[in-house]
Amino acid sequence: MINKSWLGTLCPLVLALLPLGSVSAAEISADEALRRADRVLRDSILVDGHNDLPITIREYKAAPFDVDAYDLRKPTPGDTDLARLRAGRLGAQFWSVYIPGEGRGPFARPQLDQIDIAHRIIERYPEAFQLATSVADVRKAKRRGRIASMLGMEGGYGLENSIGALRTYYALGVRYMALTHNAHTDWADAAAPLQPRHNGLTPFGEEVVREMNRLGMLVDLSHASPKTMADTLRITQAPVIFSHSSARALCDVPRNVPDDILRELPRNGGVVMVTFVSSFINCEVGKVLQPAMAAIGLQARAAGTPAEAARIRADGYAAIKLPPTPLAMVANHIEHIRNVAGIDHVGIGGDFDGNDWWPEGLDDVSTYPKLFAELVRRGWTDEELRKLAGENVLRAWSQTEKVATRLQRERRPSAMQFSAPAPQSP
Repeated sequence: MINKSWLGTLCPLVLALLPLGSVSAAEISADEALRRADRVLRDSILVDGHNDLPITIREYKAAPFDVDAYDLRKPTPGDTDLARLRAGRLGAQFWSVYIPGEGRGPFARPQLDQIDIAHRIIERYPEAFQLATSVADVRKAKRRGRIASMLGMEGGYGLENSIGALRTYYALGVRYMALTHNAHTDWADAAAPLQPRHNGLTPFGEEVVREMNRLGMLVDLSHASPKTMADTLRITQAPVIFSHSSARALCDVPRNVPDDILRELPRNGGVVMVTFVSSFINCEVGKVLQPAMAAIGLQARAAGTPAEAARIRADGYAAIKLPPTPLAMVANHIEHIRNVAGIDHVGIGGDFDGNDWWPEGLDDVSTYPKLFAELVRRGWTDEELRKLAGENVLRAWSQTEKVATRLQRERRPSAMQFSAPAPQSP
């Protein structure tokens, strides 16, 4: 502990020479915590695991699908624009290319539309974004002062049960895929409050994971059921990520990660990228929201098309009123995951533009420094903050690339074809 009265006699130059973290957390003012957080983020690569800007543009009521009309150089009605990205010190973003999994499809065409929108966003703003398909690309973009931009599929519905389609999506730039969203695939169980269909992964689902390992595509377990998580951890040779999930021990909702899975991450090398969505952070919000979401989900699953399902969800969610969520609750989830899994296994996955309910002070892409300032006040070191910001997920991705290099020498592309399970006898 540094004596306060002695500190008061030091000149600013001497204080500046002290290593960050030398002053106790209790002695750091809110302003200094924010300045330090901003400095760490400026010098690090802040990687966010999940932003739904592509679907926001696709569903923009004034001009659907029109990337030019949704002008990021101006203030936007959503959570993301260039000015706020710069204020938030974002260094790399996985843009979610999300399509709903409810309904009967088709899924491949809307998936390709989403990928096209994401690419057009990146191309539209060359002064701000740079496509990144490798860790080396991310670091290169940082040196150029650009936000590295990666694509992540939220849900495996767009595969339409084809491993060949998986390879094609990889060729189009997709670098992670969540196995499910809020509906089961034909080969993996989702975590939404549904009855299990497969008890985790089917044999075809296991082959999807193996082929993702061979390609170098990160397996995203956000939205997966705990049994799907466990099955994946059993067979994967590469680290997994949870692109936008939080701690189930602090808020017991199906979307969050149980402690037994967190304890497996050091062996696997994976990373949980903590989401800011209030309903996954604050249990009181969850008590109100989960029954409402379940009812809306039932209606959405009865929809005839993915577009109709999306409209049902948007209208239903807009009518829900929730209690407030303090920013400190997000920090609690980050610290719980750090305490259970270790400092090397936690990251950031805000889910901006994919949600209407945010913690106080953490409601758009400009606000990351506020969260890091809260962790500064709790005594986090600069090294810990840099790992959380992005070094953990970049390490997991780099290891995935190494696994892919090895597997591509050892095995050919999978030729496995999907076969629906035979109907069970009554």
